[in-house]
This record gives sequence, structure tokens and C-alpha cells, in this order.
Amino acid sequence: MSKPFTGVRILDFTQVFAGPFGSYQLALLGADVVKIERPGGDDMRYGPPNKAWSDKGLGTSWMAINSNKRNIALDLTKPEAIAIVKRLAKTADVVMENYRPGVMEKLGIGWKQLSEVNPKLIYAAVSGFGQNGPERTTAAYDGKIQAMSGLMSITGSKESGPTRAGFAVCDAIGGMTLAFAVSSALYQRTHTGKGQMVDVAMLDSALTFMSSFVVDYTVGGHAQGPSGNRAQSRLPTADLFAVKGGHILLAVNNDKQFTALMKAIGRPELLEDERFTDWPARIANEFVLRDIIEGVFAANDARYWDEHLAKADVPCSRVWTIPEVVKHPQLKERPVLQTVASEHGELQMIGSGFALAHGGGSIETPPRLPGADTDAVLSAAGYSVAEIAAFLKSGVVAKGIAAGGKKK
Repeated sequence: MSKPFTGVRILDFTQVFAGPFGSYQLALLGADVVKIERPGGDDMRYGPPNKAWSDKGLGTSWMAINSNKRNIALDLTKPEAIAIVKRLAKTADVVMENYRPGVMEKLGIGWKQLSEVNPKLIYAAVSGFGQNGPERTTAAYDGKIQAMSGLMSITGSKESGPTRAGFAVCDAIGGMTLAFAVSSALYQRTHTGKGQMVDVAMLDSALTFMSSFVVDYTVGGHAQGPSGNRAQSRLPTADLFAVKGGHILLAVNNDKQFTALMKAIGRPELLEDERFTDWPARIANEFVLRDIIEGVFAANDARYWDEHLAKADVPCSRVWTIPEVVKHPQLKERPVLQTVASEHGELQMIGSGFALAHGGGSIETPPRLPGADTDAVLSAAGYSVAEIAAFLKSGVVAKGIAAGGKKK
């Protein structure tokens, strides 16, 4: 069964996280993604935390989002490499890049130049702030967007102050928005026949994911501050609670759930207590309510309460670690964790975050070294063996890496 993007050819100039994360989503779903790196490869290949993998040029963070992609290494400072890109673009459906606005144009392979080569081309650029506006050429990284978007102003607590999320959430949001935008443009092209420029800004993307907080202010006039581990509902029973030797997160947001909680902890009489009869009363008396709940919770640990409350249909969870969650039996029934064979042994990777009845996302090939598919890609584009050898000799193309990221 073919996948949704089988037959779609993508030239992927993206690097680090946001862009590669976006192209990875399409590669999982069948797109033929040719990743174009500089000789030696993306800096993310050589980053922490695992030096053994980094020394191979296969840093684990890089590997996590680069399976299913073919790879060619080009020195884009050379005119011959630009000519190669233009030839490849003639038969491509999509070009994806995440350089600062204007960089690809200076190289001669921006939207205007490549659309002349291929009018049906979809050219997708993801950057911190988009292709226009006063910040368009400002460098952007995940941490900067977390701070600038307002995300950090609502994350953390009064005691901790602003806190960034525990992963590169704005990069991931930007990448997922990029994948959705490219999918939209591809579908639109099926009934217009036209290519187009797709402009994705990480700042815009972050705001779309925080739309409820933004509208809380623009319409409701409420500027949310940091609320620790409390849910957006702001209810005192949707928060992190101390238990014996640890914590448990409650997600009790409505009266039915509150009733189940009170019965599960053996305090059904509180349901008739005027201090807790509805959510305004519970908010007004939140400290008293919290003391009561934690007083009961102190008798048992997080595992006990997780199981006990779940049986009573009370939304909750103990705080799981990554090593714990990847072993959860639930994931054995889902397609998100997948294993792919490689020359380094079997690698467990993350696939698509959803399942399709047929043709869903799957990992077929492991992450590749720079230039691993140069011969195949250039040969398919019509270059002869002699021409490819000359490109390699002159440094227009490169193959492989050595420790430290130096090209062989």
C-alpha cells in the first residue's frame, strides 16, 4: 500500500531542528527526501550528549529526525553545485530550507530563481520571523522564540520565575507547522497546477499553538502569568500534588471528576461542604482544599495513587521518566516507537504521531552520512560517472566524514 506522499520529491536544505523535523514528517509518509548538506554535514551531527555517536557524525538528536532521507553533500559556494541544485529542482516537487531570509537568493537558488526553473515547484522556507517584517533577518533559536513568544511568561511559577520548556518546543512546533503547510500547498496544487512560496515563521507558529492564551488577553483582557503545574483551567484540582516520596499530577477539571476524586480519597462529605460545592468556591478555598488532598496523599506513594485513582476514573498520572515511558505497554500497541536496522545495529526511533488505516508513517532506512547517496542522486539526474568523479575531485560534492566532522 502506497503512503500519502509516495512520488513526492523534496530537496531538503534544512539544518539543525525545526526544518529537518518538518521534512522528517513527510519522509515518514513516503516522500523521497534528498537532504542536501554542506561537506562534513550539519553541526547537529556532532552535538551532545553522546560522544560515541557524535564521533561517528550521528549525534542522537540529529538521528532522531533524519531517517528515511537520502543524502548528498554539496559545496554551495561553488557555481557547479548551484547548477546541480537547479537541475535537481527541475524534477522536484518541493524545496525546503531554513536559512535566514535572503541567503538562498544570494546563492542563486532562492524562490524566484528556482521557480523559473520549475513553475510548479513549492518552495517552503521556515525561519524565526518569516520573510517580511522588521525582524525578518534576525537570528532565531528555540530559546529565543520561547522567550519572545510569551511562552516562558506562562511557564514556571512565581518562585522559579520564567522557565523554558524541557525540550525545543518552538522548533518542534515550527517544524510541524512547516510539514502541514507543505502538505496544504501540495494538495492545493492538485487543483490549481501552480507552485508557490510557503512562508513559515517560528514566532507565528508558537502563537497559533498558544491561541487560547492570546485570545484570553485580546478578547478577555486577562494576561496569564506563570501558573506552575496548574492547568489552563486554573482549577486547584488540576495541578501537581505531593504524595509519599514523590508527586502526582491531577487533571480534575469538572464537577464529575471532582466527585470521583473526593470519593476515591475517602472524603465524600466534602461534596456537601459549601467551600467546595462549585469551581468558584474551590478556587476561593484552594489552599484549604489542597491541604486536605495532600494530607490524604501522604499515606501512599505515586504508583499507588496512580493506580487507585485511575480505577475510580480520576484523570491523573505520576511523573514518568523517558526511560520508563518508552517501556510502557501502551506503546507496544502503537506505531510511534519503531526499530530500523543499520550498520550500527538496530536503532529505536520515533515515527509518526498518528496511525492510518493503511499507508501510515514508517521508518524504512536509518539516518545517512553526508554524501552517502551522491552517486545515485546525481546519476538519476543525468550526470555521468566521469562527471560525478570530477565533482568529487574538485570538492563540489563530498562523501563521508571523519571524527570531528571533517570531510574525508
